[in-house]
This record gives sequence, structure tokens and C-alpha cells, in this order.
Amino acid sequence: MRDSISVVGLGKLGLCLATCFAERGFETIGVDINKEVVDSINSGVSPIVEPGLQKLISKLGGTRLRATGSHKEAIDRTDVTFVLVSTPSEPDGSFSNRYVESALKSLAGAFGESGKSNHVFVVSSTVIPGSTDVTFILLLEEHSGRRLNDDFQVCYNPDFVALGRVIHDFSNPDFVLIGESDSSAGQRVASVYQRMCENTPAIVRTSIINAEIIKVSLNAYITMKIGFANTVSQMCEGTAGADVDVITSTLGLDKRISPFYFRGGLSYGGTCFPRDTAAFARFARQCGCNAELIEASAEVNQQHNRHLADFVLNQISSANDKTVSILGLAFKPETPVIVESPAIRLIDELLKNGVDITVYDRFAMDSTREVFGERIRYADSAKDCISSSSVCVITTPADEFKQIDESYISGGPVKIIDCWRILAPARLGQKAEYVPMGKGLKVKGYAGVSV
Repeated sequence: MRDSISVVGLGKLGLCLATCFAERGFETIGVDINKEVVDSINSGVSPIVEPGLQKLISKLGGTRLRATGSHKEAIDRTDVTFVLVSTPSEPDGSFSNRYVESALKSLAGAFGESGKSNHVFVVSSTVIPGSTDVTFILLLEEHSGRRLNDDFQVCYNPDFVALGRVIHDFSNPDFVLIGESDSSAGQRVASVYQRMCENTPAIVRTSIINAEIIKVSLNAYITMKIGFANTVSQMCEGTAGADVDVITSTLGLDKRISPFYFRGGLSYGGTCFPRDTAAFARFARQCGCNAELIEASAEVNQQHNRHLADFVLNQISSANDKTVSILGLAFKPETPVIVESPAIRLIDELLKNGVDITVYDRFAMDSTREVFGERIRYADSAKDCISSSSVCVITTPADEFKQIDESYISGGPVKIIDCWRILAPARLGQKAEYVPMGKGLKVKGYAGVSV
């Protein structure tokens, strides 16, 4: 195998994957149809925001990582091509494969004309199970004039990364999943990860259909954990002395549950969990299975968004001042992505109720402005945001917000609603009323113990 790899699709995930390959010594060709993206990467400027990415692009862009708009170049100069393009959701919950199919058609045509004896095509986009065997392989054969496993191989290799830590997650995965058309293809992809990963993850090699089902199943299962933790959180708010963090951290000690993604907070959002949950339910129905469990998880998530709005509106009412500051706009810290963000849904509801809103998020101000325009105000800092209202809501557990203390409160008294319980109340001073979600009133005479 040549010491080179190509990656088609230089978006939020594809660019990070290509950069990780280049950082670990692979001569990497990134392919994207957007010329501005190509030019930006080759000049050493990242076209997207992701922690750690700009530093690597500055070092690698235009050298060991070179971007192009040519699928032919990817085929001619590499023997393994990863396809990581968008698969938008359809109204029925399934994923559209149109961008994957378009990329594969072009790659297959270039491969057919190349005279090469072999190439490995690796689909990494999230797809409805069955897509590779039913559609992608036949498409590759048709447009290349070649035969699967005689002239080319196919693998399905989905990512399990989170925005805000994509570079870290690609370099240090819990496991690597490879669905393979034959063992030689799986071994070639496995050898790429053995070199790229900084850790030594388990490498699971299985059939393509198994890998496709594993991908959509994993995210669907995580959403159920999140929904359960948030249900416990609401229970605690209505129970004197109850503390969701004590409860979930203790439950998480049981290895059958584990503490990961098991914390009372806000609803899940972003580009993966909501749509993967819908896709899992759709695939279950397609298989003749009852999808009620996962559909209930999605409903619990929406109900928790409504609970947040009711919780905040109740605090506004008791403050007798219809002004609110919101710290955190993205669906999680350190990303500009506001898709299905609880904070964005909260703003919608508060505007319907005539609330005057000021917001701040270091990463997501521009994307939020595109949605709300001048209907809300945009603060220059967390301190300015807090001081502009009588009620402040912290919607993401960002490190920046964990530093908040009494020096941030320069105006009048303020209620601070801490959705993730990241603040130390003792540091907030006399002008702040601390309102943590997920906790009930203190039991008289019981101070509590730490865990």
C-alpha cells in the first residue's frame, strides 16, 4: 500500500479526518467540490471552526495535506479513498445518499479509466443500513466497469466523534469499526488506523451490514441514556433534598450503566443524535420491528425542551422583570453548531412570551445571528451578558462559564439558572440567587455530603 490516502468531503468531519491522517505521516489528498474550501486549506487556513484544527492546517495545509477538486487525482495518487460527505435527513427519518452516490460515481469513473488493478473505497458517512450492499457497490461496479473484490474492495467505516473534540476523538477512539467486503480490504483499513491512532483501540472487523447497524444503534442507545438522566433530573427538582448529580454518578458506578452521557442537563441536539434516532426508528419499522422505545426517547427529549422553557419562564415571573441573559448558544461547548440546540429552542419560546433576550457564546454568535437577526441582543462577553438581565441561564457547561464569580455581576441582583450545575454558589456573592436545575429544595437540618 502506498503511503498516501485520499478523503472526499472536507466538511466538519472529513477535514478533521484528513488532517489527522496527514499529521501521522500520510501524504493526504482532500477532495471537495467547493473551490473556496480547497483554496483555504492549501493556503493554511481552516475553513471551519474546531479546536486544534487551525494549528494543524497551518502546519500541513498545502504540503502533506493538499486539497483539490479532482476525484481523478484522488484515484491516481492514492490506493485508499475515504468518503465522508453529508447525508441529509429525509422527511421520513432516513438519510439521503445523494452526495455519497455522486462522489462514488465520479470516483468509480476515474478508477475505470485509470488502468489501476485495485482500489479500496471506504464509506464513512452515516447511512441507512443496507445502503452499501444494495446501492453503493452496484454503483461502483456500473460506473467503473470493474468487479467487487476482483478489482476493488469496499469498507464501511463510520466515525464516532463529537464536535468540539473531533481531532482528539479521531486520534484516540474507543474503538474502530470496519465493515469489509473482504478480509484484505479490512486489513488495509485497519493498518491505516493502527498508524493514525495515538492510542491502541479495539478494531472490530465485521460485515458491512453489521457495521451500518452498529453505527445507527450506538447513537440511538446514547439518546436513551440522556433522556433517562434528564427524567431523573426533573424528578429531583420536585423532591426536597434530591440531587441528580449524586444519583446519576452513583448509578454510573455500576458497570452495566457506566457514567458516560449519563448526566442530568439539557436535551441532546446537534447534527447526529436527533437524526440518528429518527433513522434508527425508521429502520426498525422497515424491518418489521416496534420502534416505540426509541420514538419515546425522542419525545422525552422534546418534553425536556418544553420543561426548560417552563422552568425559565417561572423564574422570570418571580423576578418581575422580563429580561433574560443566555450563556451558551450551540448544542454543546466549543462549536458553532446550533442545530437542534436547546438554547435556540429556548430563545424561540421566550420570544413568544415577550421576553427581552441578551446572548453570548464565543463560538456560535454568527450562526445565531443568522437565525434571530436583531430580535435579540448580542453581548461582547459573558460578563456583559450576565449584567444585562435579572435572570441568566447557563445552557452549556463551557469551561469559560465555569469561571463565573461575583466579579461578573456588575448590575443589579440576578438569578442564575445553572442547567448543568457547573458553578460554585459560594463564589457568586450576595447579588446572585443561584438556581440549579436537577436539584430539589434542601431538607431542613441536612447539609448533605459530597461524593
